[in-house]
Amino acid sequence: MPVTTGDKIARILGADPGSVVMHQNVSICQSLILSCFDLRQKRNKIVYEALNFPSVMYVYAAHAKVAGARVIEVPSPDGMTIDTERLLAAIDEETLLVPISHVLFKSSYLQDAQAVIDKAHAVGAYVVLDVYQSAGTVPLNVKKLDVDFVVGGSVKWLCGGPGAGYLYVHPALQNKLEPQVTGWMAHRTPFAFEPSEITYAGDIHRFLHGSPAIPTLYAAESGYDIINEIGVEHIRAKSVRQTTRLIELADEQGWRVNSPRDPAKRGGTVVVDVPHAAAVVQELARREVLVDSRPGAGIRLAPHFYTKDEELEISMREIKNILDTRAYKKHLAR
Repeated sequence: MPVTTGDKIARILGADPGSVVMHQNVSICQSLILSCFDLRQKRNKIVYEALNFPSVMYVYAAHAKVAGARVIEVPSPDGMTIDTERLLAAIDEETLLVPISHVLFKSSYLQDAQAVIDKAHAVGAYVVLDVYQSAGTVPLNVKKLDVDFVVGGSVKWLCGGPGAGYLYVHPALQNKLEPQVTGWMAHRTPFAFEPSEITYAGDIHRFLHGSPAIPTLYAAESGYDIINEIGVEHIRAKSVRQTTRLIELADEQGWRVNSPRDPAKRGGTVVVDVPHAAAVVQELARREVLVDSRPGAGIRLAPHFYTKDEELEISMREIKNILDTRAYKKHLAR
């Protein structure tokens, strides 16, 4: 199931069957990738954006302490976007891995993944593309990108729930790398129960480790089936239309929008900066309007294929009503 379920994700990613395996989460996938490399060599730089997802940064910072990797964080000019040219300039001949987010979790900024992949390959580095915030709402084709690794999870646009992360490994690397984060499911013949050193499987199975969490895979499959049935291209078209409308509604209220206005640079989320965003989100949940917030960014609204146009209007109206309520203002003041 970690492979057959992975095949369903592969269709969404534009990957070949047999190139994706399921894991618990992205942090495990990143650790597994790192374990394939000797970080004591001169080529041991890890380059990523300062707006990377924190859990990913924790993994690489921990390896920098223990294994000697050199982590280079490329700063953001505004706390919401990334200067692509500055990121490319940081990737050099001593760079080993470039683990970046396709869409930034904080602002929904859509990075130029192809430019990063091309520069990394030109200097002999590998790219780990985190598509957690994009897969299922932004069309992807990992074969055209020629990316080395892709990681992600199913809580967001894939409607698959937690505990269902996934790892894509480029076919050219599958027999070349030997993960040190491993286990019996990565063995060529796991049910032979051979002792001593592992004999790696000759395909994507070598990027498994211990016993898989089968119930989470059953829970996740329905979401993947739905996304594949609808098609990401159709989802994207509706997403662009609805996120554009959300920006218009925010502008009408004079609220700052912290997501790119250009849809070509925007994922599926619109981040609206309003006062007391976290408290407003709690009140919205009480009113059965389900959104979330991020510190320093604002309220994240994420319409998906099932979202009706009138729900955009309702959500923004409820935010305004909450902010305008005198009693709620007093509550916030306390």
